Amino acid sequence: MEKLRRVLSGQDDEEQGLTSQVLDASSLSFSTRVKWFAICFASGIVCSILGTTMLWLPGGGLKLFAVFYTLGNIAALASTCFLMGPVKQLKKMFEPTRLIVTIVMLVSFILTLCAVFWWGKKGLAVLFCIIQFLAMTWYSLSYIPYARDAVMKCFTSCLS
Repeated sequence: MEKLRRVLSGQDDEEQGLTSQVLDASSLSFSTRVKWFAICFASGIVCSILGTTMLWLPGGGLKLFAVFYTLGNIAALASTCFLMGPVKQLKKMFEPTRLIVTIVMLVSFILTLCAVFWWGKKGLAVLFCIIQFLAMTWYSLSYIPYARDAVMKCFTSCLS
């Protein structure tokens, strides 16, 4: 009888899928999402700026630059998970319009760290950081309607 009462009142969790139960249990209020977005995004910016200032340190400055700059970009990218949720974020990242730039961005994160720690190539690490910057910029522009078209027209008009 208790089960029938729960089903009729809409409180039956046994019929819900595991994903629905997890999403319901971990849902955040809008203000909490915005606060954590701001915290994560600001920490990403701080890490990137801190990494850039460490570029000119003697000795291991380039390693610190690559690590902090990459962590800053990852934190800034992850901050949007708080606004739209991680599943929706991943779906949007791998849409056909963003697929190539997403892959370039993620591979450049990995290659930057590989260039610094395993290969020991400082120039290559800087190149991958530049690729990170360009990929993150192009990825961010993909969320603004017609922004990538405007940038392309601007560059083609400047070059011709």
